[in-house]
Amino acid sequence: MTSLSAVDPKQNIIIKGAKLHNLKDIDVVIPRNKLVVITGLSGSGKSSLAFDTLFAEGQRRYVESLSSYARQFLGKLDKPKVDYIKGIAPAIAIEQKVNSTNPRSTVGTTTEIYDYLKLLFARIGKTISPISGNEVKKETVSDVVDYVKTFEEGTKLLLLAPIHIKEDRDVYKSLELFSKQGYARIKYKGEVLRIDQAPENMERNFELVVDRIIVKNEDEDFLNRLGNAVDNAFFEGKGECAIEELLADTKRTFSNKFELDGLKFLEPNVHLFSFNNPYGACPKCEGYGDVIGIDLDLVIPNTALSIYEEAVFPWRGESMSWYLEQLVNSAYKFDFPIHKPWFELTEKQKQLVWEGNQHFIGIHKFFEQLEEKSYKIQNRVMLSRYRGKTKCKVCNGKRLRPEADYVKINGNSISDLIELPIKNLARFFNSLQLNEHDTVIAKRLLKEITTRLEFLEKVGLSYLTLNRKSNTLSGGESQRINLATSLGSSLVGSMYILDEPSIGLHPKDTENLIDVLKSLRDLGNTVIVVEHDEDIMKAADEIIDIGPEAGTLGGKVVATGDFNTILTAESLTAKYLNGSMEIAVPKERRHSKNYIKIIGARENNLKNIDVTFPLNQLTVVTGVSGSGKSTLVKKILYPCMLKATGGYGEKAGQFSDVEGKFSQIKHVEFVDQNPIGRSSRSNPVTYIKAYDEIRSLFASQKLSKLRGYQAKHFSFNVDGGRCEKCKGEGEITVEMQFMADVHLECDVCNGQRFKREVLEVQFEGKNINDILNLTIDDAIDHFKQHEQKKIVQRLKPLQDVGLGYVTLGQSSSTLSGGEAQRIKLASFLVKGATKDKALFIFDEPTTGLHFHDIKKLLKSFDELIDKGHSIIVIEHNIDLIKCADYLIDLGPEGGENGGNLLAEGTPEEVIKNKKSFTAKYLKEKL
Repeated sequence: MTSLSAVDPKQNIIIKGAKLHNLKDIDVVIPRNKLVVITGLSGSGKSSLAFDTLFAEGQRRYVESLSSYARQFLGKLDKPKVDYIKGIAPAIAIEQKVNSTNPRSTVGTTTEIYDYLKLLFARIGKTISPISGNEVKKETVSDVVDYVKTFEEGTKLLLLAPIHIKEDRDVYKSLELFSKQGYARIKYKGEVLRIDQAPENMERNFELVVDRIIVKNEDEDFLNRLGNAVDNAFFEGKGECAIEELLADTKRTFSNKFELDGLKFLEPNVHLFSFNNPYGACPKCEGYGDVIGIDLDLVIPNTALSIYEEAVFPWRGESMSWYLEQLVNSAYKFDFPIHKPWFELTEKQKQLVWEGNQHFIGIHKFFEQLEEKSYKIQNRVMLSRYRGKTKCKVCNGKRLRPEADYVKINGNSISDLIELPIKNLARFFNSLQLNEHDTVIAKRLLKEITTRLEFLEKVGLSYLTLNRKSNTLSGGESQRINLATSLGSSLVGSMYILDEPSIGLHPKDTENLIDVLKSLRDLGNTVIVVEHDEDIMKAADEIIDIGPEAGTLGGKVVATGDFNTILTAESLTAKYLNGSMEIAVPKERRHSKNYIKIIGARENNLKNIDVTFPLNQLTVVTGVSGSGKSTLVKKILYPCMLKATGGYGEKAGQFSDVEGKFSQIKHVEFVDQNPIGRSSRSNPVTYIKAYDEIRSLFASQKLSKLRGYQAKHFSFNVDGGRCEKCKGEGEITVEMQFMADVHLECDVCNGQRFKREVLEVQFEGKNINDILNLTIDDAIDHFKQHEQKKIVQRLKPLQDVGLGYVTLGQSSSTLSGGEAQRIKLASFLVKGATKDKALFIFDEPTTGLHFHDIKKLLKSFDELIDKGHSIIVIEHNIDLIKCADYLIDLGPEGGENGGNLLAEGTPEEVIKNKKSFTAKYLKEKL
């Protein structure tokens, strides 16, 4: 490697001597304005280099550039452990986590598209009257002056203001007042009269002649005087005035009120379209889109039934069956299909059952009748049975007040647009035709909207709508929304650091993602991606491979260069890429007679499909993003199996029935990527219950017995042996008012968590703190040497799932989602030998895994299956998919065009399917 002094910091980012976590004092050169991939085994130090060193330094320098006043609110950012970093640019990190739990946050607000839409509607939206369909316009002084200019020179006109005198005032006194103001004439019953000629018993309605006009269009003074007169006419006529041509007897009225067809309308402004502002939010649901009311899913729990088969649950039983009979007996009069399953009815037919007509009482009216008689206890009980979150009836879930819907662009209101899938919305804006005036105003706004929509399409999210709540998105979707938002703001000269953007992406969508990363680079940014995906590596300008192994055996730069250079290196990554090592396809697939069959799954976008999940083997559910995998497994199969095994969880989504031989399954485990614990005291070794054995071992040492120490003295969670000052945390949190809390190492125990006398107890030269700081690999070696089989047995599963690099005492809050998921897997491997057979469901377990780690993961899966358990996995990684015993492929696309069962069977059977995108990519691997 060339010496760092010879490297140009204008062309490169130079990192010298990085030593954070397990990095071995490494020097790294990252070329600027290139797409750079940092790869390596899990725990080799990739994230330490990318996020904890490079991004942390970029952030620290930004904070230091602020004024001392601003800095006090941000707390002190520590300098990462590195000699120096040169050539660094402003840094933006996009990490993988579900962003928001806020029920007000939507895809539109997160991507900022909704902010631009609000502005667009406020600036160029046309208010349309729902009565006549005409545009509501507010006429101005210049509109009247322009109208006058259309007459020929010398034409005589009258400028009139309509007057209505209130009941409590005298007509003649009002006329006298007009006279004193300098007005001389009125028009009454078609005649122009002088004010002093007003007839007796005059009515209260007449017109005031504000000015008599002889048109002189070329005369500036004339136009100025006319402008002032029109202003006065609007004032006297309370917002209305008229121009009458004397000889031709034509008259045109003008109004500067925002009214039409006898209705007053709200003038469009940004707040009218904001559901987070009390002015624009729907008055009923306050901008949430849903309210507590009658829950549709409780009223019609099984959508496979028809009306005749009593699909409407409250109309069962003798006392309520009258309502059902009304509908069944009169259905022929309005051609209603009573034998069709509910889910096959059209939206119009469903609406009819809810609303009712002259022949029968609808569900809404039925519940209203119960409300009216809610003094009866049985009615109150019945109402409570069907209460739940339901779509707001006032705004229909659109969150805005009804007046906002009158404002339209090309016939569409803002509520119509936020319900469209992003690909249809992009089509709408690309074909939008505006007049010259509106084009000038909207030009910049439309550019912002269309580029952001384009990026959302490119990152594979074309099936989402802008009204979709942020808290219903998956981690991968959230990350890609963040990515699209960052792209939309199109910064230049920045450093983007991304954490595995390919998570949750089907190989089909990865190609688009690569285009997006390249366009970000081509704008003039340095794009650094921590990634394991082979396709993204192929597209990179530079790859930095960290290794050679994980934990204490990692932290070095093993190879750098482009894809072809890396292929010839001596690293594990290179061996998997060039084929000298591989994740082998199993020689034979397992087969099983036991299965679970879900019949008629139709939650979200699932199209009433029947799916068979074989047991005692590895079943993988695949499909593009948004095809319905999570809905099928998380929302239907998991709750359904929980109920069958006597557990309880949330209500299962819509399906007709479940059948199969699953009596041997005694419990269901859903292994997701949520943290194993949120407290700083929770760590891997306590989670898999190995710490109890370690504490007992220390309590049995000679010195412990002499001093009377018990196992509790070696715990940092209870009083006894832990440091009194920091209560076993190892650090002290100093609360700062108005500022971030500062964490300092405890000055009594120096971060060692225990009292000095407890630390004097050693096992084979190591005290309890030394043990907690060992990686799992090192700890296993240490305990193996000294014949502590029980402890080794507990720790071994963590090593088997590829977590040998994690230290025993590492806080759970610092583990990634993939690591947390594998610790859960390890804890099941510990318990796995039990007689009770379990069904394990994994959600993308390859997140954050190198090829080598996927191999270990598959070995752990095999162990569980050999013990008689069953595994179902939602996955996009082709290396794992090819090793499945059975595949279930959904698609073909995401959103509305997804939810069909494309193929099921062994991988060899699935690749014959022409419609499946998965088959296309799987074929290459098999």
